Amino acid sequence: MIYREEDIQTNILRNKTVSVIGYGSQGRAQALNMRDSGLNVIIGLRKGKSWSKAEKEGFQVKKVNEATEEGDVILVLIPDMVQSKVFKGEIGPNLSEGKALCFAHGFAIHYNLITPPENVDVFMVAPKGPGAVVRRNYLEGFGVPSLIAVHQNYTGKAKEKALEIGKAIGSARVGLIETTFKEETETDLIGEQAVLVGGLIELIKKGFEVLTELGYQPEVAYFEVLNEAKLIMDLIYSRGFTGMLNSVSVTARYGGLKVGPQVLDEHVKESMKKAAEKVRNGSFAKEWVKEYESGGKTLEKLLQKISSHEIEEVGSKIRKLAKIK
Repeated sequence: MIYREEDIQTNILRNKTVSVIGYGSQGRAQALNMRDSGLNVIIGLRKGKSWSKAEKEGFQVKKVNEATEEGDVILVLIPDMVQSKVFKGEIGPNLSEGKALCFAHGFAIHYNLITPPENVDVFMVAPKGPGAVVRRNYLEGFGVPSLIAVHQNYTGKAKEKALEIGKAIGSARVGLIETTFKEETETDLIGEQAVLVGGLIELIKKGFEVLTELGYQPEVAYFEVLNEAKLIMDLIYSRGFTGMLNSVSVTARYGGLKVGPQVLDEHVKESMKKAAEKVRNGSFAKEWVKEYESGGKTLEKLLQKISSHEIEEVGSKIRKLAKIK
């Protein structure tokens, strides 16, 4: 089911207080959009730069526990891996019956890092875009689509609250797609691992390595496999696969459709399924929580490895010459 602005006629959040916990990319964008849409928004933070920034932008800022006590709806917009600690210490103990918890990603709830009390609503409004785009599109009179889901419907009005939050941040201008915490969390992790982050990096990196190992100049290889990848993705984003194919040469069209499936064949698909199963059975979540809690040493090594790759050195030079920021 997809909901648009005209489908949302309730006003449950009128005269209610929405407490946004966190003032990073999503926290700031959603708080500003909701305030501009007429909702009463306060910010819950620990002392620091974000506190001063939120105050300068006109928000009433309180400690997390105080914002939780005062808010009718609490938007938990802090990083996944700190949510459990903050919830146990500052949010959970200050929730009272009938309040609502809203998340922008289902990770902590789906993998039981957070167990909310039974007497509150728990739902999700997950914009499918970074905070800067959520804010920019809102100001331009448009929006970023969001996924909505209900995990716990204590008051019987959890879905209506989710829809109103989605409308207030501008997402209903495009569409609010109903899903579940399970589906949102698992598809998000599988997508970023197999395609959006892991898959794209490895595809581009291996393409660069093949070209340079065959003796082609690194700069030329960079343009072919990375720089032009952005241009192709822009075409796919705006026109779809067929529209992109109609925008490239006939040679590229034939070669891509004929050879692409031979390179990214069923073995790749099987590898994706294996990665997906680790997400679905919870083993990836356990691995990541353990890695994070032990200090993230493996992640640091992986980041160092990719940052030292030749394509990063070449790309840095080319982006500087082209004044790409």
